[in-house]
Amino acid sequence: MRHAAVAAAGALLFVPLAAATPPPARIQVSADEFGLTLSRASIHRGPAVVELVDFGEDDHDLALRRSGGTRTYRIGIVHPGETGELEARLRAGRYLLWCTLADHRARGMRALLLVTSSGR
Repeated sequence: MRHAAVAAAGALLFVPLAAATPPPARIQVSADEFGLTLSRASIHRGPAVVELVDFGEDDHDLALRRSGGTRTYRIGIVHPGETGELEARLRAGRYLLWCTLADHRARGMRALLLVTSSGR
């Protein structure tokens, strides 16, 4: 009986690591007058954290929409020196990012993000 207990206890130690959920992809978008800079050009599809940091002197926000998609993700107004965050599950494709305030988009506050379908 003692051998069965030891064998059962030993079996609990070998949990496959592949079962763990991978962390979300992360990207930082820096905003200033009048541009958006991405910390990376692409991320993998799935859970993602998008962080908007306002390094400018004006308020900014951020909208994201996949090319051909209908859903627009948003980070609300972020004041100078502050940060906003969005957690979303992104599908593969090209995403347009832009500031929706006043004429900021027309003045250059837009960028492209590629979300790839390849594994992590």
